[in-house]
Amino acid sequence: MDKNTKGVDKNTHKLVIIVGSVRDGRFGPVVSSWVAEQAAEHGGFDVAIVDLADLEIPLALPDASPKYAGDAYPRPAGMAALTSALEGADAFVVVTPEYNHSYPASLKAAIDWHFTQWTAKPVAFVSYGGAAGGRHAVLHLENVLTELHAVTVRDGLAFPNYFTTWQDGRPLDDAAAGYAKTLLDQLAWWASALRTARAAEPYPA
Repeated sequence: MDKNTKGVDKNTHKLVIIVGSVRDGRFGPVVSSWVAEQAAEHGGFDVAIVDLADLEIPLALPDASPKYAGDAYPRPAGMAALTSALEGADAFVVVTPEYNHSYPASLKAAIDWHFTQWTAKPVAFVSYGGAAGGRHAVLHLENVLTELHAVTVRDGLAFPNYFTTWQDGRPLDDAAAGYAKTLLDQLAWWASALRTARAAEPYPA
């Protein structure tokens, strides 16, 4: 788990950027590093990168529901860092590729091992892939995270044909940074609004 902090104060939101792919040779860490750089330059976030490849995330789940078990939910010890990061976050950016018109099993498992950690928090998406740029993966993720009472941000980033449109760790499209700023502006607005709301009254999940 990497951390990159800039201008942290009471108005700064804890942003967790999740690297969703664990596949060998994945491009996700490159995209996530660039997103973290944009978030640090934005100035509204305390940024941490959580790479699912570094964590123990079994596909088999306990019989109990994480929604009702709360802190008693029996997660593996190797998942503690992920749970802590999700719990402490004010906002999320999920970085995902597209596998067969959807998102990786590693990402679904990480989501399903938790529930309240997502509730009443905003989630933005950055996807990459072939011609569709990972958009099918994002459509599926929006449905899943809405079920967990997260708030999905409308403006995301998609990088079609990333293998020809990135160089030296950066997108070749000069407009990408501007799109990233729009995503981050919306994410910061929702993070502020929802953090205030959670502090004022528990969310009725």
